[in-house]
Order: sequence, then C-alpha cells, then structure tokens
Amino acid sequence: MFQRILVANRGEIALRVIRACRELGIESVAVFSEADRGAHYLELADEKYCIGPAPSTNSYLFFNNIIAAAEIGNAQAIHPGYGFLAENAEFARICRECDIEFIGPPHEAMNKLGDKVAARQMAMAADVPVVPGSDGLITSEAEAVRIAEEIGYPVLIKATAGGGGKGMRVARNVDDLKSGLKNAAQEAEKAFKNAGVYLEKYVENPRHIEVQILADRHGHVLHLWERDCSTQRKHQKLIEESPAPNLPEAVRQSICESACRLIRSADYDNAGTVEFIVDRDFNFYFIEVNARIQVEHPVSEQVSGIDLIEEQIRVAAGEKLSFTQDDIPRNGSAIEVRINAEDPNHDFRGSPGTITKLRVPGGRGVRFDSHVHEGYRISPYYDSMVGKLIVHRPTREQAIACMLRALDEFVIEGVATTIPLLKQILRDPAFANGEVDTRWLERTIDQFIPAE
Repeated sequence: MFQRILVANRGEIALRVIRACRELGIESVAVFSEADRGAHYLELADEKYCIGPAPSTNSYLFFNNIIAAAEIGNAQAIHPGYGFLAENAEFARICRECDIEFIGPPHEAMNKLGDKVAARQMAMAADVPVVPGSDGLITSEAEAVRIAEEIGYPVLIKATAGGGGKGMRVARNVDDLKSGLKNAAQEAEKAFKNAGVYLEKYVENPRHIEVQILADRHGHVLHLWERDCSTQRKHQKLIEESPAPNLPEAVRQSICESACRLIRSADYDNAGTVEFIVDRDFNFYFIEVNARIQVEHPVSEQVSGIDLIEEQIRVAAGEKLSFTQDDIPRNGSAIEVRINAEDPNHDFRGSPGTITKLRVPGGRGVRFDSHVHEGYRISPYYDSMVGKLIVHRPTREQAIACMLRALDEFVIEGVATTIPLLKQILRDPAFANGEVDTRWLERTIDQFIPAE
C-alpha cells in the first residue's frame, strides 16, 4: 500500500480523497492554486503546495508543477479526482514514467476509450449494442449525406473527442447536416484540438443510464449497478439516482453485463463508468466510457455499501478486489442533487461570491459532500458546484421525501443556488413517476422558471 498520495484536484473531490487516505492510514499531499489558498479543507492534508495562479491552465492542469509537488512531497501515487487531468492519458503516462502511480486506468486504455469512434468499434467487437451510424470518422460531406440517408434523419453529429455536449449537433435534414458538420468540427477543434466527427442515428428523448464499474489488475471486472442521470439541462446533470426507476429487471441486468464485457475487452483497471442511452422501448445503446471516478459516484456507494475511492486506491496499489459480483448488494434507493452557485432565473448564470450563512441538513439517510463553509468564497475561475446532497432510503418514494426535507432544511446565503429549482423538479409528477428523459427539463423549464 502507498505511504503518501498527492491529490491533483481541488474542492469537494480533493477533500473526499484526503478523507479516504486518512481512513486507510495513508498520508496525503494537497495542491492548490492562489485562488484556493486558505481553503479549510487543505488543513486536513499532511502537506500542501501551491502550484500556480488561479487559471487552471497555470495550476491544476499544469503537469510540471503537479509532478514537482509529488516529488517534493515524496508521494508514491497521484489521485486526479474528476475533471482537470482525470482523463488525460498523457498525464497518466508521464506519472508512470516518473515512477509515480496514477490512480486511474492505464493510459493505453484511456487512449482507446477516450476516442469515441474507437470506443464504439470496441463496443461492437464486444457485442455491446451501439446506435446505428458511421463506422468511423466522417471524411467528406458527401459521405455524411449518404450515411444519413441510409440510417434516416434525424442524425446526431458527434465529436470523437467530445464531452459535455460540445462538438455535437442534431441534423433533421440535409441542410442541417451540411451546416452542422462544419460547426461541430470547428467547435471540437477549439475545445479538444481534434476536429474529427462521426454520425449516429438521433434517438429522440432517451433516458441516460450509466453503469459504475470496478476492475483490478488480476482480471476481475465488476459492476456496482446502474444510475439514471436523465434529469439534465444542456447535457449537464442535475439529479442522479440508483436504481433507475421503471427499468425492467432483465434490461438492467443486460446493461450491467454489457458494461463489464466492454471494460474487460479494453484491458482496463480501476474505476470507470460506461454510459448508455435507453429508448422508449427499452432498447439500450452504448455511447461512451468515462475513464475516471464521477461526480455522482456517491449514489453507487450508497446502494452498494462500497467505498469507491478506497477501492481505487487499493486497485492502484496492485490489490485484488476483495469481493465478487454476488457480494455486491443493491440496497434501497439513493438520489443525489448537485447544488450549484447558479441563478436558474437568469439562464443559470454563475453566482460567484462569499457564503455569508450556511446551515447544512442532516438526519437519517442524509449525506452532504462539500468543502464549503461560512466565509468561503465561490471562485469565478472554477466549476460552480457548492456540493452534492445525497440521500439513501429503503424506497424511491422515501428517498424523494427525504431529499425534499433535506433541501427545505438547507440554508445558504450570499450566493444564488439551484436549490429552489431542485425542489420544484422533485415535486413534479413526471419525476415522481420516473418519466423523465434527457430533454424533459428543457421542454418543461418554463413551468419552473418565473417569467422576466
């Protein structure tokens, strides 16, 4: 086991990893930018080093300073958390070249799965369903038109290196397709330095179901069941839950088994998430792999009873998973909401500022993962997430009631947050009945947001 781990991240996930290290008897080394200097969570680390100014390109994304901090701090491993360098295969490779273990999948697997076209081809080889579409990257406008006519409109133009909805366009006719190809490629080049795009049949109003997996270096690949992440806006998740409501048990089992087959074929180890869309007839299709821990991992922890961060560390240290698939329960229902410093009444505009009052809910079944406190300043330089509120109860109905109670208890002043919107969504009959798809909130947002 490692003696020291450097946490190459900030905020909530940095605190989460520091706590896991402490429970495992491992010392932690924190890094911070000038914008995060003085944050309370840094005091829980055994050592801390400033790695640069506020902009992430000069701090949390700057390889050299992070590697230097690990070497100065005598860290044997680096945990990247989520975001920033978590899925950067080049950083993972450099870590291991410097004899520092990267707590994540091998860079070879990250390279294969990080390219959506390559991942799609791997899925087909592993007998995992994929959405009908192009076999590879689109090389010409004429080729795109031909494929779109074969699979039928509407089609989805997707960046091979994309994420978060960038480099993505829906085309409902040939004119949309021609303009969308150019726009998606330009956006992808700007965002990812990779202009490659491919086509898929556009599935109208699907659900977003993802499977949490764990794999060790001894050939064991397990799943921790699925999460439903359909409550989202512009591809940004607001609410996640497990188990997915109204999902037939046979479909649930098939999705989870398909995720394990794909991960096994990729020579993958550590944690990851395999993402699918599910249509109205419960046909499911692979869309991508997130080769890292995700924001919503506590949902899977609550229903399985397994600490995913601790398991990441154990796997990276070369240990075998200490449980089998049959040992992983699916207990009760868990729901997570992301509380962001954003103003839904003004197009979700960011609300940086100082938290002047904070009262966090508690009670049976309530968990709040956050690093903020009264007097903490939400920085304009980074993600606006204040924290993640998670509840776990025996049934989904009880979990929704518990979440509403917890949100009613939550008091935060000084910044605008998404709490009022979250309470409205949780009270909506469509959510209560498990009838939400990925476009539901965009179709109904006007009923939640007051007119100007």
